[in-house]
Formats: sequence, structure tokens, C-alpha cells
Amino acid sequence: MKVKEVPQDLKYLKGAIVRHIDYAVDEDGKYQGVVSDGWTPKNEALEVTLDAVNDECEKILQRIRNKETSPLEYHLVKNLMDVKLLSKYTGISKRTIRKHFTPDAFSELDDEILSKYASALRITVEQLKSIP
Repeated sequence: MKVKEVPQDLKYLKGAIVRHIDYAVDEDGKYQGVVSDGWTPKNEALEVTLDAVNDECEKILQRIRNKETSPLEYHLVKNLMDVKLLSKYTGISKRTIRKHFTPDAFSELDDEILSKYASALRITVEQLKSIP
């Protein structure tokens, strides 16, 4: 693909700080990085993924209402994270994080642990404790 052909299909990246680089051939036949604002096939793949995440979040919300899990699991999935990644960000063991998915264990967490989770999930402690 040539530099002038790099797609700029704004959909998910419009107004976002994050953009991606595609490599294209310039007039001299050399590859160079070109900032792209999106590409329809990537946007469609992202849409399918986000739909699946939203479906999973709805299931988790119902489990929270049934007192089967804690808001931590919801916020983890909503932020496209898994237990392993949250463990790396917080320094809290995977086993302990899974334990905090239980409503009773989550309700007993102190502000220090809640702050670690909230910081890693880029939300406030109050948002972490609640669900939409």
C-alpha cells in the first residue's frame, strides 16, 4: 500500500489519543510508518469483540445482582483485562483476586486494596464499588 492509500476510516479512534501506525511505501519505494485513524475491517473486528465484551458484562451484572460475584469482576472485564494482567498491575496474587470476586470477600476489602484495584482499572474507588 502507498502512503496516500493508508486508511483513515474514523469510527472508534475519532478524537482518541490512541491511533495506530501502518507501514506503507513512499514515493521512493521505501517503507515508512504512517499514522492511521482506523480501517473498516479492523473497525468491524473491534465491533464484534466489543459486542462480546458487552454481552459478558451483562451476564456479570446479573450475577452481581444475584450476589454470585463482586463488582471487581465486572470492572475487570469491562476494561478488557484478565486476572493475570490485573495481578501484574496491582501486585496482588491471582488467587487473591479470584477470592475478591466473591461478594463477602470484596465487601471486607480495605481502602488500600480498593485503591490498588481502582488505580489499575483507571476508575475511582466509588466506581469500583458500584455497578451501572
